[in-house]
Amino acid sequence: MPAPKFIKLKGRNPYSEQVQGKANEPITIAALLDRAKKELDVKFKKPTLGDIWDRLEMNAPRVAIVSGSSDHPAHVMDDVTRLRCAVEVWNQGGVPFSFGIPVLCDGTAQSTLGMSYSLASRNLISDMVVNQMEAQSYHSAIVLSGCDKSPFGVLNGLVNLDLTRLNRGDHPLHASFIPSHVLKGGTIPQKLESELRSISEKARKTGHENLADDIDETLDYILQCSSNQAFQGILQRCVQVKLISAADHKRIEKELAINTCDSQGGICAFYGTGNSSRIAVSSLGLVHPDVELLTEPPTQGQIQSVVKSLFSVIQKAEFSISNIVSKNIENSIRVMNATGGSTNLVKHMVAAMLYAGYRFDLWDYQRIRNAHPIPDIFDYSLTKGRDIFALAQQCCDGKSRGVETMINTLVENEVPMALAVPTISGQTWKQRLGKKGKGLSADSVTDNPIILAKPRRAVSGIEVFRGNFFESAVLKLSGFTDAQTKEFDNKVFYVLYFESEDEANKGLADARLIEALKQQKSLSKEALLAMIAVNRTDEDPTMAEVGQLNRSKLFNMMIDRRLFKVAVVIAGQGPEAFGMPEMFTPMQLINSNHVLRKMAILLSDGRFSGVTYGAAFGHATPEAIKGGHLLYLKTGDMIRLQMGLKRIEMLNPQKARNGTLEPYAGSLDRERYVLGAQRLQRMEKRREALSPTNRLENVTDASQGVVPDRVAKHATKKHASKGSSYKIRNARRQSQTEQQVA
Repeated sequence: MPAPKFIKLKGRNPYSEQVQGKANEPITIAALLDRAKKELDVKFKKPTLGDIWDRLEMNAPRVAIVSGSSDHPAHVMDDVTRLRCAVEVWNQGGVPFSFGIPVLCDGTAQSTLGMSYSLASRNLISDMVVNQMEAQSYHSAIVLSGCDKSPFGVLNGLVNLDLTRLNRGDHPLHASFIPSHVLKGGTIPQKLESELRSISEKARKTGHENLADDIDETLDYILQCSSNQAFQGILQRCVQVKLISAADHKRIEKELAINTCDSQGGICAFYGTGNSSRIAVSSLGLVHPDVELLTEPPTQGQIQSVVKSLFSVIQKAEFSISNIVSKNIENSIRVMNATGGSTNLVKHMVAAMLYAGYRFDLWDYQRIRNAHPIPDIFDYSLTKGRDIFALAQQCCDGKSRGVETMINTLVENEVPMALAVPTISGQTWKQRLGKKGKGLSADSVTDNPIILAKPRRAVSGIEVFRGNFFESAVLKLSGFTDAQTKEFDNKVFYVLYFESEDEANKGLADARLIEALKQQKSLSKEALLAMIAVNRTDEDPTMAEVGQLNRSKLFNMMIDRRLFKVAVVIAGQGPEAFGMPEMFTPMQLINSNHVLRKMAILLSDGRFSGVTYGAAFGHATPEAIKGGHLLYLKTGDMIRLQMGLKRIEMLNPQKARNGTLEPYAGSLDRERYVLGAQRLQRMEKRREALSPTNRLENVTDASQGVVPDRVAKHATKKHASKGSSYKIRNARRQSQTEQQVA
C-alpha cells in the first residue's frame, strides 16, 4: 500500500542539523522493514534508503519500538509484534526504530539472589530507556510491555524524559503501550494428579491430615509458576515426614515445571505484579483498548489501531506521556484498589509521579485512596476459573471492555473518576465510555463474571498501617475476607523473628515448626494466658477453665482453637539492605500450610505482591538497615494488631512474659543496641553477595517509591491541592501524634 504523506513535526531536528545520523540509521530501518517483508504476511512498499533519508531530513516522527528480552516468557513473541509495529509506523508516515531492554523475571528469580536485583532493574531500565531515546533522538515510543518491574521501568523513564524535553523547549514525548497477552495456565497430567492424590491419601492415613489438606487444596489451582512454588513447600514437608523420597520430589517437580507454560509465552494468568502493571498502565490511559487484554499476540489490524491513534495525537502536547500520567493517576489508584492489584503497585505509582516531576509519596496515595470509599468489584479466583486469562477471553469475545468496564462500574457505584482527561487512544475516558455498545457494562458477562456490577463488599485495595516501632507499612485488604479480618483483628501475636528470607524459608518449611514454637522458653504460661484473654471468643473455654491446664496442654488447646497467633517478622530485606526482594516464597510456605496460615501474619521491610490467609504487612519504613526498629525485634516479643485503627503495637516485653499486655514505650535502639549492632554487621556482610553496580544506594525509601535521590530532588511540582505532599505528610504525623498523646 502507498505510504501517506508523512507528518513533519515542529521543533529542532538533529537529523537535519547533523549528517552522521542520516548516514548511520537508514540501514537499521531498512533492515527492520526488510525482515518484516520476509517474515510477515503483510503487503507494503519497501522503502529505499533515499526514502528513509527524506523522512529523517523532514522530521517525520521517529518512533522507537521498545521490546523486552526473549529470555522472559512475557516477551517470547516480541519479535513478531515488533515487526508488525514497524510496518504500521512506516505506513503511517513515521520512521520506525527498534531497541530491546533486558527484563528480569520475578518468577525465575524467586528465592535466589536474583530477586535482590529485581527492583533495582526498574530504575536501571528507566536509565537505559532515557539514554537510548536521547542518544538516538526518538520522538515517541511504542512499548511492548511485559510484567514484573519493566512496564513501570519504561514508563518512568519516558515520563521523566518528557518532562526534561518540555523544560528545554523540545517536542513533547508520546508513548503507547502494548501489553503482552495473557499466558494460559498449564494442566497437571492426569497420571501425576492421580499420584499426588494418592500421596494425599497416604498422608491422611498416617496422621498427616493437614498435609493432605494442603495437597488437595493446591491441586485446585491452575498450574503456573506460583502454584509450583506452593507444591514445592508441600513436597519438602512430604520428604521430611517420609511420605515420599527426595527422588520422588524431584521427579514430581520436573513434571509440574514442564507442563506449566504455554509455548507462546505471555504474562502469567494470576493477578500478581505482571497483570497489575497491565491494568495500572491501562488505567493511566496509555494502552489502546484493542490490545489491552488479549489471549494471544496482537494481530496486524490491532496494531494498526494502536499506531493510527498514536499518530493522531503526536502533535498535541496534551497527549504527552507525562501529562496523561499525571492527569490519570487518581483513576489508576482507584482502579487498582477496586480490583485488588499487587501491593507492589503502590510503590510503582508513587515512583511514576516522582519521575514525572511531582512531589508525591505514600501519603498522597493514601489521600486519594481514602477520599472516597472504594468497593471491591473484582471476583478473581485461581481455583474457580476466574483468572486473568478468563478475563482476557471475555474481552476478546466482546463481552467485556476491560479497564473501560472497570471505570464504568466505579462511576456507576458513585466513585469519583476523572473522565475528562486524555488517553493515548486520542479520546477522553468520557468519550470512550460514551461508546455504549456491547461489553461496557459489567452485567454483559453472565457466565463466570470477574468484574462485578454489584461490588462484593464496600472496601478493597491496599491500606497503610502505622506502628510504635515503624512509620509505615502496607496491607492488601482485597484478598482478606471479613471472616479473616475478624479472626486476626485486635489479636495478640507472638513474634517469630528471622534476619533474612533464607532463614525464614528454612524455618517455615520445617514440618516440626509448631512443636519448635511450643518449646520456646519465652512462652511462659502467664504469657499464653494473657494472649488467650485477648484472642478468645465467647465460644472458647473460660479463663478459669484454661487456667487449670498445664503449659503443654494450654499450648495444644490454643493451636487447636486457633488462639495462638504468630507474627512472622522478616527483617533486613529493605531496598538498601538487600534490594527489597519479594517475600513470595515465605508467603507461599505459610499459605500452603493449613495449620500455620490460620495463626500467622507476616511483617517485613521486603515487598509483597499478594496476600496470605493472615495479614501480610510489607514495605515497612524505615527499613531495618536505615534505623527502623524492625531491626531490634526478636523472637519472644509480642505485638497487637488493630485493623480498625490501622495500627500495630509492640507490647512491653517484660510485662508480657508476666501476663500484662501494654504498649511498649521505651527506646528499643538503646535497650537492644548490642543486638542491633550485631545484626547490622551481618546485614552489611550479606550485602557483599550483591554486585556493587546494582545495589539500591542513594534511593528514597519504600514510602517514596524507591527512586534515585537525584530523581526525587527534581520532583518539585505540587500534586496535592493544599501544599506539597511533604507538608501534608508532616501535618498528618503531628495530628496522629497528638491523637496518640490524647
